[in-house]
Amino acid sequence: MARNELRPIVKLRSTAGTGYTYVTRKNRRNDPDRMVLRKFDPVAREHVEFREER
Repeated sequence: MARNELRPIVKLRSTAGTGYTYVTRKNRRNDPDRMVLRKFDPVAREHVEFREER
């Protein structure tokens, strides 16, 4: 069974400039624009915003 393009894989890159990324899936129907989440960056050792990168 092929992967559904309704839930694509996206990379979340740290805005702290450390280059750390999270990889997750998102629902295009619920979140059509770019995702921004506040998560922990282990390189910066603090919670920062992670923005979706395509």
